[in-house]
Amino acid sequence: MGGDYAPDAIMDGVAEAFERFGDTYKLLLVGNQTRIRENLQRLGLSEDDARMEIIHADEVIGMDEHPVKAIREKRRSSINVAMDLVKNGQAQGVFSAGSTGAAVGSAFLKWRMLPGLARPGLATLLPKETGGHWVLMDSGATVDCTPTYLAQFAVMGDLYARNMLHQKNPTIGLLSNGTEVGKGNRQTQDAFRFIRELPGINFVGNVEGHDLFKEDLDVVICDGFVGNIVLKTSEQLARSLSKMIKDSIMSKLQWKVGGMLCKGAFGAVKQATDASEIGGVPLLGVNGCCIIGHGNSNGHAAANGIHAVGEFITSRINEKIVAQVHECALDGMA
Repeated sequence: MGGDYAPDAIMDGVAEAFERFGDTYKLLLVGNQTRIRENLQRLGLSEDDARMEIIHADEVIGMDEHPVKAIREKRRSSINVAMDLVKNGQAQGVFSAGSTGAAVGSAFLKWRMLPGLARPGLATLLPKETGGHWVLMDSGATVDCTPTYLAQFAVMGDLYARNMLHQKNPTIGLLSNGTEVGKGNRQTQDAFRFIRELPGINFVGNVEGHDLFKEDLDVVICDGFVGNIVLKTSEQLARSLSKMIKDSIMSKLQWKVGGMLCKGAFGAVKQATDASEIGGVPLLGVNGCCIIGHGNSNGHAAANGIHAVGEFITSRINEKIVAQVHECALDGMA
């Protein structure tokens, strides 16, 4: 029920997931059963299909509601019901394109944290200028961080890059206002010392805003307040540049002709930067699997988000995070 175009777009994703992945996944469709059934009829799907089951939820948390307050007051909201299914062992993971704050809060309160970890982080994939992706960690889950939280984010980001991006030795940078040792506020200075001592982490030190999107960075660490600003600024910059380029091309006939010749190249760039191809971002650190999709997720994004849940579970990311946190002696530090 979450997202700008829910539940229609999410149900489109269910249909695409069945088409692409067959019976790989059984989907528990959590939400208003009447609207879900209407969409099943629209898509030509049968409620008796063994690959799915409708789980009715009475309420929905809106994007404009205070997340924690809504979680506590709307106990039968779709996100709470979905998280309870995992908590009770009836499901293995959750995909949601609804309120990020509600998803983070519900997962944190109901699932708690993995052993040794203090706070969750969102690992957002962003494109590199030469192809592939890098991880922004955290992009909005924990806005107030201690240096130890940032060190734990480095461990989680490293493991995610190794297992999901298949980077053998990911480079880890700490976002700051200068690359020199000693730059940054007290939080980043202390985090620098923590991360530098972590075993097995390829820490390259401080990185600045103009270092992002380059080939030689795989993971960038920051608190969720800064990370969310970086993410939303990057998204809007991409949209604005795209509009500026399109408007310029359409302003002169000879540029229109050149634009038509470059149509394939523009399409390739659009696909490489399209968030729907990733589907969603994982909430790392909680004792479960939660993939959070963009609020404007379409059916293709939802299908990829469903698949991202499956990949996260089969890759056993959480087990590896716990082992690495213990090895780095970060257990329980605040």
